[in-house]
Amino acid sequence: SSTSTEPVPEPEPIEQPAPVQPAPEPEPEIGDFDNAGNALGPDGNPLSRTFYFGYDKAVLKPADLAALEMHAQILRRNPSSSIVLEGHCDERGTREYNLALGERRADSVRSFLTSAGVSARQIETVSYGEEQPADPGHNDSAWQLNRRAVLSYR
Repeated sequence: SSTSTEPVPEPEPIEQPAPVQPAPEPEPEIGDFDNAGNALGPDGNPLSRTFYFGYDKAVLKPADLAALEMHAQILRRNPSSSIVLEGHCDERGTREYNLALGERRADSVRSFLTSAGVSARQIETVSYGEEQPADPGHNDSAWQLNRRAVLSYR
């Protein structure tokens, strides 16, 4: 019987990947908020936080989309920030119907923001129906101001 006395090559060392460090939470962008906590647009002015709806509607108006996209950008840059979306209605309709309509209005804003990449965890919705009118009047101009969704940062 013949036994080989050739040296056995040592195995190549296996490279271990470096441990993955979780990414630190980004700091809020300077200029995203003023001292009072209001979201600021690129011009440094507060962004619109109130979005109006047509009679018996929960559809966002095209004129509001640019401001909502800016809110989405701010929320994506600031994942520790969160908002409350309040849905409101005018006084016409039953209390129950207006609570449901106010919820649909807040949900339409939430849907836009989440489709723009905002985490659903950052958004809370509430409906006040007709209970918190912006204008207590009983005419078309008052009703127009009361059909709204209001976005508030927390």
